[in-house]
Amino acid sequence: MKVLGLMSGTSLDGIDAALLEVEKADVEKAESGVAPGLPGVQWSLLAFRTRPYSREEREAIRGTLEEGRARELALLHTRLGSWLAGAARGLLEEEGVDPREVAVVGSHGQTVWHEPPREGVRGSSFQLGCPATLAEETGLPVVSDFRARDLAAGGHGAPLVPWADRLLFSSPHRSRALQNLGGMANVTWLPVAGSPEALLAFDTGPGVALLDEAARLATGGRERCDRDGELARRGKVSRELLDRLLAHPFFRQEPPRSTGREVFGSGMVRELVEDVRPEERPGGWPNLLATLTALTARSIGDAYRRWVLPRGVEEVFLLGGGARNPALAEAIRRELEPLPVRSGQELGMDPDAREAAAFALLAWGHLEGIPANVPEATGSRGPRVLGSWTPGARWGLTPGRHRGMQWEGGGSTRGESETGEVSP
Repeated sequence: MKVLGLMSGTSLDGIDAALLEVEKADVEKAESGVAPGLPGVQWSLLAFRTRPYSREEREAIRGTLEEGRARELALLHTRLGSWLAGAARGLLEEEGVDPREVAVVGSHGQTVWHEPPREGVRGSSFQLGCPATLAEETGLPVVSDFRARDLAAGGHGAPLVPWADRLLFSSPHRSRALQNLGGMANVTWLPVAGSPEALLAFDTGPGVALLDEAARLATGGRERCDRDGELARRGKVSRELLDRLLAHPFFRQEPPRSTGREVFGSGMVRELVEDVRPEERPGGWPNLLATLTALTARSIGDAYRRWVLPRGVEEVFLLGGGARNPALAEAIRRELEPLPVRSGQELGMDPDAREAAAFALLAWGHLEGIPANVPEATGSRGPRVLGSWTPGARWGLTPGRHRGMQWEGGGSTRGESETGEVSP
């Protein structure tokens, strides 16, 4: 079946849309093999597009993240639903794909708050991007709110992509680590394909969120990121400030662990600017960017040395927007020497498509009734089927074996049972 995934990440670049064709295969037929308990999957990425946010849209999201009250949150929820629908329609139109060929849309939405569980208190994670609006404007059924069930089961609700990573990127020959550099940075350690070993996945700390905010302030809003790492390259790392930042208690937490802009975001940058006053010092802004770049790289290196390298790692792949920052990529390579650190392009998929593709697969897992959280990564009490179902709007829908769609005028998607039997 064809499944479409949508993702808006913490870097606020835009909406990624990925269209996959997925077929459940016998384990014997899967090219790379799979771990026990996982389905064999044959997949292909049919199309990928990014719908960039306009400056006005990005500032609307940023403002709501920082100071949003009930009204602003409600309005952005609806607007994001329409933006997500536009990204989905745009990809299908550009590729000439009839929407009736698509079984489901998996939409992550935009995280506006993420609070991990702590002693005696369950965690909470809040994503905007109205699934009903998305379903209404595309006519397609939507699976959304993927984090909630894992959180309800005592987990962090994050990271969610490791299950898909294992299906998409496991190697039959070597263990590998996928290092994502979005607004936050996270790692997925993958054993050799077919191995019964458990995955390891967790947030290493900030990715580019601190860098982006510092670059925005340094340029008076002209730039939304440290393009090509130019500012950081001109600066010098403040060892004193770096050590102070690395003393943050998050870096001492053992996995499972997760974080977000609530911790490593604009609030932290504002406090740093008030403290070090870069605008008043020669080279102040470049030095701050150099130090924040070193913070991301060092926190990744420290996390690998404590928890990832003991598992055995033969190669590391950099993914996400931060992988295009050469200053950051070089700093990470120095931290992880002598491990080979490679571009995510070598994985056989556009690295920017990885998270949208993951949510397409998570939606497919929902249709198949397959638990898709990874309890050893999230800390939940056990495996859970993720996501909430919103029926499509443009055509009549009949939940079948795969909650497939019954089109007006007869006929059904391949996923619907011939009897029209309704699954519990």
